[in-house]
Amino acid sequence: MDESPSHMKRKQPEENLEGKEEISAQESVSKKRNLARTCVHEVAVPSGYSSSKDESVHGTLSDPIFNGERAKTYPFKLDPFQEVSVACLERNESVLVSAHTSAGKTAVAEYAIAMAFRDKQRVLYTSPLKALSNQKYRELREEFSDVGLMTGDVTLSPNASCLVMTTEILRGMLYRGSEVLKEVSWVIFDEIHYMKDRERGVVWEESIIFLPPAIKMVFLSATMSNATEFAEWICNIHKQPCHVVYTDFRPTPLQHYVFPMGGSGLYLVVDENEQFREDNFLKLQDTFVKQNLADGNKSGNGRARIAKSGTASGGSDIYKIVKMIMERKFQPVIIFSFSRRECEQHAMSMSKLDFNSQEEKEVVDQVFKNAILCLNEDDRKLPAIELMLPLLQRGIAVHHSGLLPLIKELVELLFQEGLVKALFATETFAMGLNMPAKTVVFTSVKKWDGDSHRYIGSGEYIQMSGRAGRRGKDERGICIIMIDEKMEMNILKDMVLGKPAPLVSTFRLSYYTILNLMSRAEGQFTAEHVIRHSFHQFQYEKALPDIGKKVSKLEEEAAVLDASGEAEVTEYHKLQLEIAQVEKKMMAELMLPERVLYFLHSGRLIKVREGGTDWGWGVVVHVVKKPSAALGSLPAALASSRGSSYIVDTLLHCSFGSSENGSRPKPCPPRPGEKGEMHVVPVQLPLISALSKLRIAVPSDLRPIEARQSVLLALQELETRFPQGFPKLNPAKDMGIEDPEVVELVNQIEELEQKLFSHPLHKSQDEHQIRSFHRKAEVNHEIQQLKSKMRDSQLQKFRDELRNRSRVLKKLGHIDADGVVQLKGRAACLIDTGDELLATELMFNGTFNDLDHHQVAALASCFIPGDKSGVQIQLGAYLAKPLQQLQDSARRIAEIQRECRLEVNVEEYVEAAVRPYLMDVIYKWSQGQNFKDAIENTDIFEGSIIRLTRRLDEFLNQLKAAAHAVGEADLENKFAAASESLRRGIMFANSLYL
Repeated sequence: MDESPSHMKRKQPEENLEGKEEISAQESVSKKRNLARTCVHEVAVPSGYSSSKDESVHGTLSDPIFNGERAKTYPFKLDPFQEVSVACLERNESVLVSAHTSAGKTAVAEYAIAMAFRDKQRVLYTSPLKALSNQKYRELREEFSDVGLMTGDVTLSPNASCLVMTTEILRGMLYRGSEVLKEVSWVIFDEIHYMKDRERGVVWEESIIFLPPAIKMVFLSATMSNATEFAEWICNIHKQPCHVVYTDFRPTPLQHYVFPMGGSGLYLVVDENEQFREDNFLKLQDTFVKQNLADGNKSGNGRARIAKSGTASGGSDIYKIVKMIMERKFQPVIIFSFSRRECEQHAMSMSKLDFNSQEEKEVVDQVFKNAILCLNEDDRKLPAIELMLPLLQRGIAVHHSGLLPLIKELVELLFQEGLVKALFATETFAMGLNMPAKTVVFTSVKKWDGDSHRYIGSGEYIQMSGRAGRRGKDERGICIIMIDEKMEMNILKDMVLGKPAPLVSTFRLSYYTILNLMSRAEGQFTAEHVIRHSFHQFQYEKALPDIGKKVSKLEEEAAVLDASGEAEVTEYHKLQLEIAQVEKKMMAELMLPERVLYFLHSGRLIKVREGGTDWGWGVVVHVVKKPSAALGSLPAALASSRGSSYIVDTLLHCSFGSSENGSRPKPCPPRPGEKGEMHVVPVQLPLISALSKLRIAVPSDLRPIEARQSVLLALQELETRFPQGFPKLNPAKDMGIEDPEVVELVNQIEELEQKLFSHPLHKSQDEHQIRSFHRKAEVNHEIQQLKSKMRDSQLQKFRDELRNRSRVLKKLGHIDADGVVQLKGRAACLIDTGDELLATELMFNGTFNDLDHHQVAALASCFIPGDKSGVQIQLGAYLAKPLQQLQDSARRIAEIQRECRLEVNVEEYVEAAVRPYLMDVIYKWSQGQNFKDAIENTDIFEGSIIRLTRRLDEFLNQLKAAAHAVGEADLENKFAAASESLRRGIMFANSLYL
């Protein structure tokens, strides 16, 4: 199933494929497009690099092949992207493999591991989550046997040739200068797109920056739109080639259906050839119109519609869909919800469905009983465990981060064995191991992202829908999207067929990083070095125009203008001004309501000018007649001095943020790189400065931002089709106006335009002189803008931040006036699971000294980020007092940071740094209570409590190491005892993967 050239162009713009002259002064990129291979290969190469490889064996940098003996063979024929990746690995050069979830990236990672084994070297495999590390350890151990595991809470075979670890562990090894790294030849970064994560993305960047240049890297990623940029960054910082092998090929094509809630039937909106079926989409829209009419007839108060889309019936819709999927033999199915509680409710609403045979039920029963053998009797009776068995026996399961880890892993194993037919999951299931299904269902197209309910992005949709379609088993995968309201076609199109999201850096400076860099004796890496080499800085500099060139170009233009004869240019400019004045007079005549209203239909393009402000072209939405008294009450109306009784609601391109909270909208300047959004702005008739012959379709509902932005895209498309400007309505020919005064004005404009067009400067439109004159006023403005942008460079911002953070460290006694790390700083260097400043403050101000180890465990739990509880916390004095001390210390640290000019909101800092929701639970557990009793007063999910407790154990061990580093033996013992008191029972039950 080779991709057609046109398909490739959509994914990889033509200019990106044929090779660039230079990426920067440092690198050049050579690229190759191979249409028959269903993959794109590109390579970023440092300038001056020459390859010493034998071309008959290894091919060239831009066309890698491998004709030697392979380190590993496969029982199947490799896909083109796998072949190219293997060839890059055999050249001993880094490679980024960007492909869909089910494409087979793991085969590339396995080849790198086999190469390291062949060459008697070690290889590290890093993944973003402990759970993924456990799964990967099991998978690789079956293949290679000599495999170890290092996560925060488990270490197995640390001397193995292949070590699986979380990225945090790798960063720690790099900071400590671990001996292991001297034997490592390859590091594999799985799920590298996790670098976008706001909280933890920086760990990947630091690890990549710190890796010794001799080590080569394999990056595995879901499809991303800026893979080349990432490879250029690697090439830039490590001065080694980095290949990109990108494929959006799906071994199993997908069909995308929409199911309207409360309706019936499925509508195929995108077929397996990625063609959008507009006819079906329109039929789908009709169902909502009919439904709304029916609902309106049924109920005068509008409640019928609400009931239909609410969970009561949402559940019945989901029940309908799952039942239909089973009847059509489309199982196994994954039903994605964006809420953990919803997942569980949907699964429980399937009580009447049963998908497993008697034989399968018995197998599930046996596997379940074996899995819970590691738990004690009390824990086996937990509702979270007992309620799961009847569901699992019927082939139904739930998977989300709040489940007990044991149950979560059990569900994964049963799903892989085909014993779970309907899995209700959150989006975390779409990460990591390849666990495909035949069908994927989305219960909603919107998700809450912490700020607002928004449509899911194309990157998220690609990741989740990628679970549909099992290679070698299904002819095609099926995606079903449930929608409960009319949806704009462009939004759906962008979601299903949109480009994958780019990888954007979330780099930030932490005290942990600064202190670790300051305390490294060799001084090879400084905080400045890390900032300068971050992907963040690379992306920023790449986006900046080359200011030197731009300024000199502008100066050249000005010089040409001066040399070309000022008089000629002035004469030309005078003609332009005269035309503008006559046009203004003519528009005043045309804007009489009786003349113009007939032409102001929805979709007409009009130009708006308000005094000296040019709003550019907008789109008429509708015209409203207002009583003159009401005009003054329109705060956002663009008012004319002469007044008018008509308001034209017009979609105009506004700057971001304007027109919200009732503030007056501001036009978005037509400067390159400026982005804005479309808003409906009330415009009075006299402010229309031109009418175009063109009209475009306007969506019926303009409330969603996506609908308005679709109009902006249509406008921009027209601008490319009419580079000379939009054709205007002719008053006589198009509008039928015979008034002699208007006819005279039209004739004047035509005469002046003839003079203008025959002027020598008009014919030399492409020469410097005319362009420079128009831009002369802009030149100084542009130079100022660019220079201030340089002054505001990210590097400078980070330098200022570094200076301010260093001041904080001095004030708190972590470093001295010369930047030498003191005792307190040496302790903070070892703490990265919780707030390092706050933790060391409590160690050094005696708070921990006054507590027993149970209180220490409870207080330390406040440092670990996790779910918030809705239950009012009731704490005894034995916990309330230390909590108060912790909050006071956090407040003091926040205030010191503010004094040192860091942007810190004191109350927000305290709230984020101190999370007391599980203090009581941890205290009870540490004292020896059973799990059921310890958690009875909290509403937080069991799995979240266990995950937090395991991170807490990691944190206590870091505190223990910090106490040891500063010679505090009593504290060291107390932290050890606190950790020991947690490590038992269900909280630390072994993973089923280990």
